[in-house]
Amino acid sequence: MIPELGNFSLILAFCLASLMVVIPMAGAITNNQLWMSLCRPLSSGIWVFMILSFACLAYAFLKDDFSVNYVARNSNSLLPERYKFAAVWGGHEGSLLLWVLILSSWSYAVSLFSRDLPQDILARVLSVMGIILVGFLLFMLLTSNPFERTLLNPPIDGTDLNPLLQDFGLIVHPPFLYMGYVGFSVAFAFAIAALLSGRLDAAWARWTRPWTNAAWAFLSIGIALGSWWAYYELGWGGWWFWDPVENVSFMPWLVGTALIHSLAVTEKRGVFKSWTVLLAIAAFSLSLLGAFIVRSGVLTSVHSFAVDPARGMVLLTIMLVVIGSSLLLYAIRAPVVKGSASYTLTSREVLLLINNIILVVSTAAVLLGTLYPLIHEAIYGEANRVSIGPPYFNTIFVPLMALLAFALGIGTFSRWKKTSVAYLKQQLSKVLIASLAFGIVIPVVVTSEFNISAIVAVVLALWIVFSIAKDIFNKTSNKESFFKGLKALSLSYYGMQFAHFGMAVTILGVCLTSHYSVERDVRLAPGDSEIIGNYEFIFEGVSLQQGANYQADRAVIRVLQNGNEYITLEPEKRLYYATRATQTEAGIDVGLFRDLFTALGDERGDGSWVVRIHYKPFVLWIWLGAIIMAFGGVLAITDKRYRSKKPVKETQSESGLSVNTATKTNLSAEA
Repeated sequence: MIPELGNFSLILAFCLASLMVVIPMAGAITNNQLWMSLCRPLSSGIWVFMILSFACLAYAFLKDDFSVNYVARNSNSLLPERYKFAAVWGGHEGSLLLWVLILSSWSYAVSLFSRDLPQDILARVLSVMGIILVGFLLFMLLTSNPFERTLLNPPIDGTDLNPLLQDFGLIVHPPFLYMGYVGFSVAFAFAIAALLSGRLDAAWARWTRPWTNAAWAFLSIGIALGSWWAYYELGWGGWWFWDPVENVSFMPWLVGTALIHSLAVTEKRGVFKSWTVLLAIAAFSLSLLGAFIVRSGVLTSVHSFAVDPARGMVLLTIMLVVIGSSLLLYAIRAPVVKGSASYTLTSREVLLLINNIILVVSTAAVLLGTLYPLIHEAIYGEANRVSIGPPYFNTIFVPLMALLAFALGIGTFSRWKKTSVAYLKQQLSKVLIASLAFGIVIPVVVTSEFNISAIVAVVLALWIVFSIAKDIFNKTSNKESFFKGLKALSLSYYGMQFAHFGMAVTILGVCLTSHYSVERDVRLAPGDSEIIGNYEFIFEGVSLQQGANYQADRAVIRVLQNGNEYITLEPEKRLYYATRATQTEAGIDVGLFRDLFTALGDERGDGSWVVRIHYKPFVLWIWLGAIIMAFGGVLAITDKRYRSKKPVKETQSESGLSVNTATKTNLSAEA
């Protein structure tokens, strides 16, 4: 009965979504206030029924209802309850249900926190989100229903959840990732609503910015969690592999980063409006592309669901309809919306445009590397399959990110409309000298090596950090006190600086762990040891341990630091009862400046085992940087101008563009 209730809730959500597509949009076209006002209750109803549907599927998992096909394929009676709940999104159908639930949650959030939006804009935004909901709900009901039953001779027990997914990472990574993926639908909906209404102005950018920042922050955390999960769970000691599914989550993040900066220009100066709309469309389009690649099986990945290609064709159709129609609307409406503000080549507008170009080119390079094997196979056949690995991505992507970091430091001191070259030289000369001096000295002194790649990375990271520090000093130096100066700065300013600082931290983590890691695969018998730097790893042997639904060979590895007892690591190699699949669980000592990583390989028959031992300097900084960046995005959302209760009042800016008075006030305050 409970699964039927969940299925019925999906049908009701589909019906309400269909109404939300038609009625509010018709109301916006005919200026019918009653019809437009229905968008809020319809959005609330969809959200309630989606929560009910999700709860029903979770109940089926927790109660081991193996008459539900999806539960039988992705769970087992021995599976711990926390993984039974997470298994709700551990396969194609359930993860799609989570995807649609999150989409309905974003829709409901827009209706709840956009009380100051003009009614016609809100109606159009929610109608556009309703179109996306209708497409995915219909896809789920017709081809990917998680509530399908086997009523005759249901299985006694389930197949079990993939051992790779029986981890804390499954509990936290997909929800955060989907919140980011799907969150860009809000920016997309605002862009389409603006094109339909013709109100592509600074007020539109102001409405869109907090939703874009929120989606970007969630996606930043989601990607970081996925990287962290791969690092400790796969047993390879790596944190990024340029896997196709890693790429399809990274591309919306890159475009979303460009969108955040472009929205700032549109809000402050009323320019780049058409470009900003195109970025909003591209960010969500890449999210849809990710959903297609993960679920169609067209590309091989350890992360993909690789389901029936026929269902992939349905997803491809949805994607092409959404992207094609939005680009057609853009082609028709965007040319009539142009900005006419003036600015010089050294202004903040131009530097933010350079930022956008680098990010878009980086996205295009990643997209080409991801899809090229698919295109090559379609042309030359499966027998001539090719693969694109890290050498390609690193060769193209790393120089682009170095250029981005350099531009970021310059952009920190640029001003709107016009910035003199003399002023930039004055501000940047000391920053450049300090960055070069410390960036060269620190790596050489600490490592006693002259590694040019590591030195460049440290110089760029310090370039960003020193630029931030100098800018804060400039903005607080003319105040009565330093702390009063800090208090006078806006939260959006702090959000920007935290995000930039997080990028510097991530750059250090990525480059230093890549260049200074020590990785060894050694054969050790009980009593044998391996020395890496100041650490000695002593292999004590392996014992058999029992888990809830597995048995494990657990190694004991004592670690000495400078000859003194430091810590004991216990990597495992697990054998799961239901599937007879093996899974490696690494033993890691996490530190702020280095990780000690151990993983257990194969037994060699004489009591010896293959043991993987890694020394990973600064690897934690990769994820700390992502957390700091996400915190910056959240901090920017809390800026008071996004919570202003003042009605939007249109005025004319000095450039002749339509802007709202609240935006003009903020433009003056932050210039």
